[in-house]
Amino acid sequence: MFKIPFSILPMSAIYRLSPFYRGLAQKLEKSFPSLEVYLNQAETRIRALDYIAMCLVSLTFFTIFIFFVSLFSLAFGAGVFLPFIITFFCAAFVFFQQMAYPRLVAVRRIKEIERNLLPALQDMLVQLNSGIPLFNILASIARGSYGAISIEFKNAIQEINAGRSQIDALEDIAVRNPSVLFRRTIWQVVNGMKEGADIASLIKEVMRAVSDEQVTQIQKYGGQLSPLALFYMLIAIIAPSLGVTFIIVLSSFVAIAPTVTKILFYWLLVFTMLFQVMFLGMIKTRRPSLLD
Repeated sequence: MFKIPFSILPMSAIYRLSPFYRGLAQKLEKSFPSLEVYLNQAETRIRALDYIAMCLVSLTFFTIFIFFVSLFSLAFGAGVFLPFIITFFCAAFVFFQQMAYPRLVAVRRIKEIERNLLPALQDMLVQLNSGIPLFNILASIARGSYGAISIEFKNAIQEINAGRSQIDALEDIAVRNPSVLFRRTIWQVVNGMKEGADIASLIKEVMRAVSDEQVTQIQKYGGQLSPLALFYMLIAIIAPSLGVTFIIVLSSFVAIAPTVTKILFYWLLVFTMLFQVMFLGMIKTRRPSLLD
């Protein structure tokens, strides 16, 4: 079952409570126009409206939990408004993370497909040169260890065994697949089958195009590392150092309670840790599938 991040309740309870949030979800659905596409690419059967409603249910209970946890800051002499501020920022962070989660799942699926695409094509080429029929090749790859590609071909084999033609089954998995390289590969094979062309020569051309695309991705990724490293140094190294210095200087001139100063230091530490986790996630999502 598709899970929602930061969920305190089980998915069955979230699903039962979600109809109460459909009105608010309809108003928010226009703010996330690509959510439906990402949910389909992540192979979920959840509509965008239902997903937003489920996220709102999860967010409600998460917000209540964070609010009661943040009330403990009052015992250390913090201001009355601090729990509300903490709850607001945590709730906003969690909600946008939940909205971005389907895209993250779709990106992971794309990377898994593209990482195994070239080995699967090499296997197809070897078997085609050996004179093995295309259906048997698809069945062999479906039984192989090619991750999501094996799953896609397994679905195609099931449709073919159910009575559909090979062309229709391959076109169907190409339309549903989020990977551009995989769709391009399947469509070229399908066009070659329709025109009666040599599939082996088509596979060679597709392999060359996939290799060039992966090299381009690696070069693009290398060009992005320098500005990302500079951004990391500014936010994760320079900003916390200046923040610590500013808090120390401010506390020496202004009568700030020691507990408030400690809380500021702790929140600066939490911010730095959260940013580093987010930065590592951003680096991981930008990495080409060939490097995973």
